[in-house]
Amino acid sequence: MSIIKKGALALLLLGVLGAGAWWGMPQKVAPENRYVTAALERGPITQLVSANGTLNPVKLVSVGSQVSGIVKKIYADFNDQVQAGQVLLELDPALTQAQLQQSTANVSNAKASLELALANELRMNTLYAQEYVSRQELDQAIQALKSAQAQLAVAEAQAERDRTNLAYTVIRSPVSGVVVSREVDIGQTVAASFQTPTLFKIAQDLRKMQIDSNYAEADVGSIRVGQPTTFRVDAFPDRTFSGEVRQVRLNPTTQQNVVTYNVVIAVDNADQVLMPGMTAYVSIIVAQRKEALLVPNAALRFRPSEVKPGTGKPRADGRAPGGGKERGGADPGRTGSVYVIENGALKPVRIGIGITDNRFTEVLGGELKEGAKVVVEDTQPAARNSGGAPGMRLF
Repeated sequence: MSIIKKGALALLLLGVLGAGAWWGMPQKVAPENRYVTAALERGPITQLVSANGTLNPVKLVSVGSQVSGIVKKIYADFNDQVQAGQVLLELDPALTQAQLQQSTANVSNAKASLELALANELRMNTLYAQEYVSRQELDQAIQALKSAQAQLAVAEAQAERDRTNLAYTVIRSPVSGVVVSREVDIGQTVAASFQTPTLFKIAQDLRKMQIDSNYAEADVGSIRVGQPTTFRVDAFPDRTFSGEVRQVRLNPTTQQNVVTYNVVIAVDNADQVLMPGMTAYVSIIVAQRKEALLVPNAALRFRPSEVKPGTGKPRADGRAPGGGKERGGADPGRTGSVYVIENGALKPVRIGIGITDNRFTEVLGGELKEGAKVVVEDTQPAARNSGGAPGMRLF
């Protein structure tokens, strides 16, 4: 190889090494060009707490039966409008009628026994007055009369019970409303031995409904009766419905160490498009500001690579030391930290924070004013995550 070729090869190798060294050197970028900023602006903000729930009628009446029997006739079906006292179903009355006939016969027998006891008592009184019978025999006649009277009362009560049971074989609606569910068919045996079986479920008024939703204990502290709510259902994805908190029930539910409380939302269903059992995605408005100074939540989460936890500076995981969590109502003691660019360098600034809508947070105090620009993003995250310049790779 000639001297010229060796020199050219050496120059080429030096050029490659120089380019690699330059590539491996950390590149200095001005903060104005490296970081994305956003200005603080004024505007409305609404804080919501959300959960899923189920739509239910406000009053749902379960219609049952106090007597057993075979379903003979059905007069109401799903979605039927019924009135209070309207016949819904009839059970086969044959067995109950037979029991009533037996009870009626027992009443007749008890009346006959009473008539005989009454005649004996009168006779004994007459004979006792003439001293033909003893006082003991008279007392026995009086006791037999009272026993016959009691037996008649028992027989009449049993007859009244069987007469009532016969009336119970005709099932009537206790309220006016719409039949939501029918649980039996013709020919089915209804057994009421241990518990009252459910035959129908009647919603009294579907124009007024409620949502039964479960909220975590972290959110329930900010929920109050009368707060406005919005919700959506899968049946109408493009429509937003409104409601109002009617009740926060004190009875907690614990599942897998998670405590929730039932929050009842009152819903006006005048057009009756909402149906029982629909899943509702509920958002309760717990706080609102019509005119607030707003900072993007991305600015509160931003931390530069130079800041490390445990230094007394804002934490690298996005939470300011001593700052509260970002849920619940406004708390004057809650603070956060944002960064601004000043004199070509990042400068942390602490601010008081209020309510949040998960995109923006209310600024309650601090040095920043409307129009101030805060850092929301680093355009060179690789340099922050690598912890150093990338090594040069030779091919």
